[in-house]
Amino acid sequence: MAPMGIRLSPLGVAVFCLLGIAVIYHLYAGVISSRLTAFRERRKVDLRDLLAVSVEAAVLGGREVKKVRDENNLKERSKGKTKEGASELLTLGDLESHRKMYNLIRNTFPDIMVNSEEHDNMVDKAATWSRDIPADILDKIEGGKDVPAESITVWIDPLDATQEYTENLVKYVTTMVCVALDGKPVIGVIHQPFTEFTAWAFVGQGSNMRPRSSYSVSPPSVIVSRSHSGKVKNYIHDAFGNSTTITEAGGAGYKVLSLLDMPAHEMGSIDQADVYVHITFIKKWDICAGAALLNALGGHMTTLKGQDIDYSGPPLNKGGLVASVGVDHKAILERLPNWDPEKH
Repeated sequence: MAPMGIRLSPLGVAVFCLLGIAVIYHLYAGVISSRLTAFRERRKVDLRDLLAVSVEAAVLGGREVKKVRDENNLKERSKGKTKEGASELLTLGDLESHRKMYNLIRNTFPDIMVNSEEHDNMVDKAATWSRDIPADILDKIEGGKDVPAESITVWIDPLDATQEYTENLVKYVTTMVCVALDGKPVIGVIHQPFTEFTAWAFVGQGSNMRPRSSYSVSPPSVIVSRSHSGKVKNYIHDAFGNSTTITEAGGAGYKVLSLLDMPAHEMGSIDQADVYVHITFIKKWDICAGAALLNALGGHMTTLKGQDIDYSGPPLNKGGLVASVGVDHKAILERLPNWDPEKH
């Protein structure tokens, strides 16, 4: 209550309060603004940097994969079975590669979502990016491709073709990183640990790969999974005829590379195919990198029904897949028999 004889003016009190607020704002506006700016900058990611980190992660993971295989110290065990009843194997190569790849990407870009096929509680704060951007990326990709961190989902496969890895069929083995932007694959890296070749692509920007000069569709040569070749062979023959050449192979990354023009020194180690077909469930870390590579080169990877695959959300793709480049993808889809992977 004001002393006797003194009346406070409501207008005066209001003016005094506004002046106080103005002084406080003036004193702290710069601090608040700088912190907001720093927060926004921290939440932005340069996609060229993320491409370079993805390549480095795939290579470092690949070295672990090769080291474990060369030392014949796989320590393999089953982590369950697929819907079709095949064992899903886990080896020391999978785990060591995961630790290198996952920690490098997470430490460099802590604000982005990273999904890996493997899970491990080991945190390696020492895994840091070398800041090296490969010369071919510098030559083809401009920097400053900044996007919000929350729009990014990264999928990593620390060892694709684990079954073949345990059988020492190492030509099928790859390590892979994919970057999806709002669910669309925009960066793909497929590394072959045993030849040290790395394929990469950035959709709309560039790639170190290209399609082959020609493909056949009458009939096409089709590459399929070794793990369920019986069912898929019948499916392919129904679609394209009994004269269709079918190649059985391990690893989704390898199968995508079989559609592309490999460098001369790598051609002997890779089968060649015109179309890649998969008729059962498959995880997104298996296929996202290949989808980005194909998209960057004008190709396609869709479900069996021709739908685009959303590379955000849960890891399971239940629609099978068809992958191609350099051919009429829609015409390929139209020849496929009706098939629902959820019912087989």
